[in-house]
Amino acid sequence: MSMAGNLRKVRGLSRVGGLRKVARLTRRRPRVDLSHPARSPLGSSVVNCVTYRDGVREPGGSDLVDAVERVRKHGDGFVWLGLHEPTDREFVGIAELFDLHPLAVEDAVEAHQRPKLERYGETLFAVFKTVCYVEHEQLTSTSEVVNTGEIMAFVGRDFVITVRHGRHGSLGPLREELESDPGQLAKGPAAVLHAIADHVVDDYLTVTDAVQADIDQVETDVFAENGARADPGRIYQLKRELLELKRAVVPLARPVEDLATRPIRVVDPQIQAYFRDVLDHLMRAKEQIASFDELLNSILQAHLAQVTVAQNEDMRKITAWAAVIAVPTMVCGVYGMNFDHMPELRWRFGYPLVIGVISIACLALYRGFRRNGWL
Repeated sequence: MSMAGNLRKVRGLSRVGGLRKVARLTRRRPRVDLSHPARSPLGSSVVNCVTYRDGVREPGGSDLVDAVERVRKHGDGFVWLGLHEPTDREFVGIAELFDLHPLAVEDAVEAHQRPKLERYGETLFAVFKTVCYVEHEQLTSTSEVVNTGEIMAFVGRDFVITVRHGRHGSLGPLREELESDPGQLAKGPAAVLHAIADHVVDDYLTVTDAVQADIDQVETDVFAENGARADPGRIYQLKRELLELKRAVVPLARPVEDLATRPIRVVDPQIQAYFRDVLDHLMRAKEQIASFDELLNSILQAHLAQVTVAQNEDMRKITAWAAVIAVPTMVCGVYGMNFDHMPELRWRFGYPLVIGVISIACLALYRGFRRNGWL
């Protein structure tokens, strides 16, 4: 046998070994969608593996390799493989089976990616930043308001691979919702990609509504009677959390626009109309975040102005009281110099007269400052 033939044989054995590893990952456990755990208790990153034909979920199909072979043999339907935080070793067989680009595989495993849409041959690779609102009884300068995760999606002609990172953003409810609408699911893998994008963007709107409630509360506190004493750390914390939300929402506009307007082989033109609706919701979330940022800047500036005004008022009060106290201090200082010859020093009514003059002068100053709003 020639050297080229031996090389093909070695590569074929390596590929078969990788595919068998994938088959073991998907064969030995029930197919369940996990909504919350950080890692699957099933012993691997595989959350679910399902075959769909004509929008209907096929029973059985416990072996991923067999499912892919059946789909490709019949020429219709697709396989949806769900993963949660896979490792490099767990992704090797999957990458070989679906011929995924190494750069996309690296991004899917490492996570912490910017929202984007990339095309590798006939495969789309999309990255979505998921967000969730962190409930809290009272907003403080250290409260976590927005928590983020990631969903990566590989979309081909006959497969969808979703890779989720983070403790939220489960696709189990989304899968059930799609399965209840076979007509939409029958449009192929692009329908799943649209459902994921729509799900993620809907979460953006939910989080922005919750963040608006926090901003309204901070605004109310700042413009309250004692607003100058409100904690400015809460405003800075909201701005930091809003920045995290902005990093998830704003970069996604270009990928969704491409899916909605540009011809893409694996995206049916009928699905592009749905992506235009997603883009509309995304732009709404983007505009809300921009308005929140401007509003927080205005609230912060108003708070700083209130602090400055409060300090000026305190300084005016201190100055007014200092002026009132200066009168008896001056008179007492003059008559405390212990000279033998001073006017009215030995007069019987000298002390009552001085006390009266001091009282009248202080009262006059007090009334003048009070009338001018200094006291």
